Amino acid sequence: MSVPVRHDERLSPALVCTALAGAVIGSVGAPLITPVATGMHVSLDAAQWTLTVTLFSGAIAGPVLGRLGSGPYRRATILGTLALVMTGGLLTVLPLPYAALLIGRGMQGLGVAAGALLMSVARAHLPPERATSTIAALSVASTVGIGVGYPVVSLLDQLAGLRVAYGFGFLLSAVALVIAWRFLPAEAPGELPRIDVPGTLLLALGTLGILLVIAEPSIWTTAWLGSGVLAGSVAVLAVWAFIELRTTAPLVNLRLLGQGGILRANLAILVAGAGLYLLFSLFTRYVQTPSGAPYGFALPGVAAGAALIPFSLLGFVAGKAIPRLIARLTERWTYAFAVLIAVASALLFAIGNRSFLLVLAAIALLGFAVGGVFAVMPKLVLAGVPQGETASVLSINQIARSIGMAVGSALAGLLLAAATPDGTLLPSRAGYLTTALWALPLLAVSAAIILTNRAPRPTRASCSRL
Repeated sequence: MSVPVRHDERLSPALVCTALAGAVIGSVGAPLITPVATGMHVSLDAAQWTLTVTLFSGAIAGPVLGRLGSGPYRRATILGTLALVMTGGLLTVLPLPYAALLIGRGMQGLGVAAGALLMSVARAHLPPERATSTIAALSVASTVGIGVGYPVVSLLDQLAGLRVAYGFGFLLSAVALVIAWRFLPAEAPGELPRIDVPGTLLLALGTLGILLVIAEPSIWTTAWLGSGVLAGSVAVLAVWAFIELRTTAPLVNLRLLGQGGILRANLAILVAGAGLYLLFSLFTRYVQTPSGAPYGFALPGVAAGAALIPFSLLGFVAGKAIPRLIARLTERWTYAFAVLIAVASALLFAIGNRSFLLVLAAIALLGFAVGGVFAVMPKLVLAGVPQGETASVLSINQIARSIGMAVGSALAGLLLAAATPDGTLLPSRAGYLTTALWALPLLAVSAAIILTNRAPRPTRASCSRL
């Protein structure tokens, strides 16, 4: 489908702005966990769910939205999703009980899942060169969104209170809906995609169980419960895979996902997500270490959020640089280069954690690495994928990324807890250094998964489909 040039010029920034709004909305919960606990009189563990539930809902909804938005109903699916996100934002703003806030945050998580649909719009409606750069920008929107959302939300909470801070997410969702309504192109008419309802329920149940045992370490306080949930989730996903391989209209084309390059890309982002998010969790916790500790910088909420601005800026730079790096280095080596930057970030933190400027530099390098990995990943995972399967394949990649990030977050908490001496509240400095070094084997394995793929580079014809 050809698109007039004048429309191309507006579609690309419209897609990026919509994705950026969704990323900021998804990150709104992070700086508000403590204010939710104190303001709504719930425990910190309960307040943590205002962040965790967005991860769950985004991962679970992704494949369903990907199938609904695979063709003629793509525009309607995106608009409907953003309307639900806006409704969820309204629930977070109104003075309702905590349960309503949690439901609202779950609905806002759909905005993260919509990212794959926006990439499929770019792939279908933009010229190949513009599509490649736009998809790269959409991939790093989550990185940029963190640096935008954290300081703004923290400042609003400090100046005007919790509900006003959540109102920022509601406002962004309204803006995103207007932008999408105005600029998303109409699709060619066609039949409504069939949704594999049993497959959807099984995938949701299995994914929820996996994320639960990772993101909620407290479930392992009773060993049989944690083991039972994990074993049950794996069994459910095995049944799901068995059914998907035999249904005529599967939710996810597992035979396509089983192809070497696609399988490697998903496995690589799973492992890389763990290493990258381990470092992100570590750095953000370190700079907020309370005063009186023999390390850290005791940054308050607003300042800690501002410390992530270099993370977002370098992530944005990575998104712009990746297409040129791919042209010179190929996709595989560009991915390895981004991972190498993450390794440099971890080592810089280990060496220079006494200096605030060096820690900021480590945070900035991590931003470039995250932006680079996320920007090159669509090229790796979409090579040879039919256009009609774009959103579905990217949605599964989003699940792999989400699970990897949940593993990294849980691993950081577990390692720091193990490094906390009995009778104290804070880990030792050596515990932070050891935890940072734990990211190195994860990052190395992720790079090796991609570099050992000896598949030939896509031809010009196949690249045009990206």
